[in-house]
Amino acid sequence: MSDNGKILSALLIGAAAGAVLGLLMAPDKGSNTRKSIWEKGEDLYDQLSDKIEEGKDTLSSWKGKAMDTANDLKNKTMSKAEQFKNDAEDEVRGMANKARQNS
Repeated sequence: MSDNGKILSALLIGAAAGAVLGLLMAPDKGSNTRKSIWEKGEDLYDQLSDKIEEGKDTLSSWKGKAMDTANDLKNKTMSKAEQFKNDAEDEVRGMANKARQNS
């Protein structure tokens, strides 16, 4: 997990703990306190779900870029290999012609 992710997680956990403690210490009816805690939990769950989706999107984007880069490298390598093969064949033909001329 990156430092930013750790900081965000710590802030969310701290905010949740502070909200729960604040609600528990507030002079309010138990049913209202439970409702408030539930709503805060749902909000935190929604925020966490959004962050997870952002992470998935980022990973998907990185995967796409990595695949594109790998394909580019493969194509360049295949092109170079074909060029080397053709150069070698030309060299062999040249040597064979030279050998025939010398014999």
